[in-house]
Amino acid sequence: MRVYVLFLALVYSGLNLVAQKNKVFQLSSPDNKFVVTINTGQAITWSVTHNGQIILSPSNISLELNTGEMLGKNVQVSKSRQETIDEIINVVCYKKSRIENKCSQLSIEIKGGYGIIFRAYNDGAAYRFFTKRKGELTIRNEQSEFNFDKDYIAFIPHTSDLRGGERFSCSFEEFYTETLLSKFNSDTLGYLPLLVSLDNNKKAVVLEADVQDYPAMFVQKSPSVANGIRSTFAGYPLEEKLGGFNRINYMVTRRADYIAKVTGTRNFPWRIIVVSEQDKDLLNNDMVQRLSEPSKIGDVSWIKPGKVAWDWWNDWNITHVDFRAGVNTLTYKSYIDFAAANHLEYVVLDEGWSDDWDLNRLSPAIDLKELLEHARQKNVGLILWSTWYALSRDVDGLSAKYAAMGVKGFKVDFLDRNDQKMIASCYDMAAIASKHQLLLDFHGMFPPQGLQRTWPNVINFEGVRGMEYSKWSADERVPKHEVSLPYIRMMAGPMDYTPGALRNTTRGNARPSNSLPVSQGTRCHQMAMYIVYEGPLQMLADNPTAYMQEQECTDFISRVPTTFDETVAIDGKLGEYAVIARKKDNTWYIGGMSNWTARNVVIDLSFLGDGNYSAEVFRDGINADRNATDYKKEIIPVNASRKLDVHLAPGGGFAIRITKK
Repeated sequence: MRVYVLFLALVYSGLNLVAQKNKVFQLSSPDNKFVVTINTGQAITWSVTHNGQIILSPSNISLELNTGEMLGKNVQVSKSRQETIDEIINVVCYKKSRIENKCSQLSIEIKGGYGIIFRAYNDGAAYRFFTKRKGELTIRNEQSEFNFDKDYIAFIPHTSDLRGGERFSCSFEEFYTETLLSKFNSDTLGYLPLLVSLDNNKKAVVLEADVQDYPAMFVQKSPSVANGIRSTFAGYPLEEKLGGFNRINYMVTRRADYIAKVTGTRNFPWRIIVVSEQDKDLLNNDMVQRLSEPSKIGDVSWIKPGKVAWDWWNDWNITHVDFRAGVNTLTYKSYIDFAAANHLEYVVLDEGWSDDWDLNRLSPAIDLKELLEHARQKNVGLILWSTWYALSRDVDGLSAKYAAMGVKGFKVDFLDRNDQKMIASCYDMAAIASKHQLLLDFHGMFPPQGLQRTWPNVINFEGVRGMEYSKWSADERVPKHEVSLPYIRMMAGPMDYTPGALRNTTRGNARPSNSLPVSQGTRCHQMAMYIVYEGPLQMLADNPTAYMQEQECTDFISRVPTTFDETVAIDGKLGEYAVIARKKDNTWYIGGMSNWTARNVVIDLSFLGDGNYSAEVFRDGINADRNATDYKKEIIPVNASRKLDVHLAPGGGFAIRITKK
């Protein structure tokens, strides 16, 4: 009898020990629709449901140190705390002036000097590791899984070999590949954001935020879960050399077997999944802004968003002038005059004004001091293009020099990497540029992940297959791509797509051209981009001559702000169409874009509020399906009870400006 009692006591003790080690936590969103379940024990997994529907099946998360220690394995929870966050964040250079940051948060501290923070929002969930250790840690790898319960269609941008064969170097400028999760090639790298189309018309977007001094995430097919994807990261660069396109990339020739060296006490990036019940919900999401470190710039009054007369896309191809157009002083004076006449804030001097490797060596055809004085007199700012390599040689010295001359910022190009060294460099450049009150526009780089909130002088990002590709490609996927971007890429933040083409073509009629490039879709499709696409620094890609010949359209474009006080997602469907309204001061702007399918959309104007308004409407002309430049402008009275029925031609669009009477 004593033996039996002792046996039961031992069994109970063992079960109790297992129960202590294997703890299950649940975290619900403020509206109780999202439930995050966290299992800790031999491993840590998280899973997510929305209204009872499985969003994420149990997915492993861990950090591996170079010592072999696995943070997230054999877990012993020391304490946990749950709290509610409910605050309003004032933001700089964004699609709205204030955002709501309301969520439930669970902090789990684990024996061994580390832990994890989970958050459940009404529109998604996120987690991040943190460590509390002395000295330095070397992170060999991070495991972040996103496992789905079914074989859903995913929209994944794949990397491509653009930079000389180094696997983790790319321009992050691809179409979305629509594929079943099970068909995601195991040898292929994808990058974020990506979207998964779930049951019940729900969409899930995988994101990351607050990626500082750490590599950004690539994704691969899970080797063990049929419908899963998992993280992978570029190793830390050990050796680099000039190479790639025209030898202006700084190529990695050898990488370490670890991904990062970090301080022992720090927060790691947020891993995020956002879920929408309707596609249009994704058009007005703030998750990356919420989860990023607040601005480090105290006085932001000098940060001026605006529009740019841009040279490169139109190949400096102005006409009706008495000088040879090109990369020279007289051409840029003409661009400055055009910008001033149309109330554009900036002109970019793109590739050619200086040596690609040494910004102290100017082209003999450029008198920069003369241009800066001319621009100052015209109240136009100049932004200088630079390769990342050239600026990174002496960020502080070059920033000080050109800021003192009156330059307003740099367009930094050909980064083409997202490893720890490159991420850290972007933050360092932003900090130094801020010290000299300079703006930055990063091109040839990864999509944003929160840098734009922490350093709002970084006023735009490429990280998108933009309109530049029309110079050498007539791929008919473009209009569908253009109405997919607001649901996927723009979830990460602003996007320098470089719109504004005035040579517009119908389906099958586009042809590549370096000096006279065209766009696919209608004139109003292009005009709508200035409203639909988020970009605090927004280019006018075509040349001044073309804009002056189409002054009516130019006048509308020039009046659209690049940052707003409020955004309303009106309607849309991924890859088909998108309709967004944005407000600045007392004026509303509404933009709509379609793929190659003609359609009618109904715009509910109830967001206008009381009073009577006047709407300036640019819509596709009756012959826009034959001649894409055809449009109709009209002025109509509207109020909050009105619904506008607008027809969009194939590849069509509309742009509306509404003012109160």
